[in-house]
Amino acid sequence: MFSSRLTSFAALSALVSSAVASFQVLSPGGPNLWWVAQSENVIAWSCHDNPPATVFQLLLANGNPDILVNPMAIVANIQNADCSHTITQQQTNLVPATNYTLIISDALDQTHVYATSQPFEVKALGATYPDPSATPVDNGPSSTTPGGASSTASSSGSASPTSGAKSNGAAALQVPVGALAVAFAAIGLL
Repeated sequence: MFSSRLTSFAALSALVSSAVASFQVLSPGGPNLWWVAQSENVIAWSCHDNPPATVFQLLLANGNPDILVNPMAIVANIQNADCSHTITQQQTNLVPATNYTLIISDALDQTHVYATSQPFEVKALGATYPDPSATPVDNGPSSTTPGGASSTASSSGSASPTSGAKSNGAAALQVPVGALAVAFAAIGLL
């Protein structure tokens, strides 16, 4: 009996933990966090929130085939523990346009997508960077990559090429105590 309760508790804990935080691209994304063409730009991700791997690759996509026909690999072997990465102007030649997305995928298999940013704009050379306090607009629970894979959209955090800031993207657990008590009572732990 105790063993089945322990197993049930472990399953419930895993379920609650997975609901607490999910791996996601924090910046850029949405109307508040853009990049600037022919300049250094930063991607930041929630490196502490259920990281899918210790190393992954970064792809750039655009919904307009006149800008990018297919997602383009721009950085390989990014370490998750870095929490952010500066993209140099030599790593990508960005055309000013809207509807860009960044895709974090498996280091060896681009089709295994871990997270996709919200769509963002690349502004023309000379544009100002977003304010370091800017955060993404929550456009719903998920976004879809050009290949059709789904991932969780970002909802907070930021990074600026000039600030060098890193964000951990920590999410707060907001489960009512009563709901946990009912769940624990249902599996016989209270």
